[in-house]
Amino acid sequence: MLGYARTRLAVLLWAVLVTILMSRGPALAADAAKIDRDANAALALLNRTTPAAARLAPQAKAILIFPSMVKAGFIVGAQHGNGALRKGGKTVAYYRMNAASYGLQAGVQSFSYAMFLMTDEAVAYLDKSQGWEIGVGPSVVIVDAGMGKTLTTTTAKDDVYGFIFGQKGLMAGLGLQGSKITQIDP
Repeated sequence: MLGYARTRLAVLLWAVLVTILMSRGPALAADAAKIDRDANAALALLNRTTPAAARLAPQAKAILIFPSMVKAGFIVGAQHGNGALRKGGKTVAYYRMNAASYGLQAGVQSFSYAMFLMTDEAVAYLDKSQGWEIGVGPSVVIVDAGMGKTLTTTTAKDDVYGFIFGQKGLMAGLGLQGSKITQIDP
């Protein structure tokens, strides 16, 4: 009986969480100027605090920056955020990332996420896809502190390098996650 109640509670929390995060749509969508301001600040912070990102930036064909991702969950979770695609230092498009996860997790966290697209093929895939699902298409390597110390422009050989930074809040646990990136009109 207790297991059934927990499952029902988890499903209810999941439904509320998904409704809140995913229904933000046009009513709460950030406008282009705000996304650009926030992306500028996030990218400046990343380059100032992460030498590997500062080294990769000049070689990247494009940088997709999500300045404010929000993740929340209890057993099941969701995350959401808007971002800007930069080529040559200029915004050329806007994107939304949504993700769902399931597993041993609890909490709420905000963070920034930047994807350095290093090849023309990675940029073309993002441009052509009707929503890029992470794990499908170009390979994405998440750069952690240890890898960041040895990553240079000569050792960078993957399609996309991802940096997660500026974490606030607490999100604990392990889970399976699927992320989808879709172009938007802010």
